Amino acid sequence: MNELASQVHKRLTASGQTLAVAESLTGGLLAATIVEVPGVSGTFRGGLVVYATDLKATLAGVSLDLLAERGPVDPEVARQLAAGVAGKCGSDWGLATTGVAGPGPNDGHPAGEVWLGLAGPGGRLVARQLQLAGDRAAVRAEAVERALALLLEWC
Repeated sequence: MNELASQVHKRLTASGQTLAVAESLTGGLLAATIVEVPGVSGTFRGGLVVYATDLKATLAGVSLDLLAERGPVDPEVARQLAAGVAGKCGSDWGLATTGVAGPGPNDGHPAGEVWLGLAGPGGRLVARQLQLAGDRAAVRAEAVERALALLLEWC
């Protein structure tokens, strides 16, 4: 079991809050990591895997204009993913991942460029950029760890 996911669950349980996730480059790995924690159904509402750019708009509510102008690897896209999934899933917190897992660059962004988005109570919106090294699996795994750590900073 992932220790960070367990800490997130304990913190959310203590505050009576819930979480939902929107994932692009992690492709469900964040949700899978979270649900390894026993009893997490009390704090984890669910999530969206919005790997295709159009689904970021249709399912998570990211602005089509924003996606057309900046593409999916962008801080505002990360924030809108997080806010969108929180709204769609009725959770207190939304946590999102978007970026390029590799092995090569995509749309002018290098492999390992990741944006995390966080939406929380009181209209809190946070985006954090990461530049991660390694192969696809390493980038995805580190993005999950860093996303959980980001949530722990704020919740």
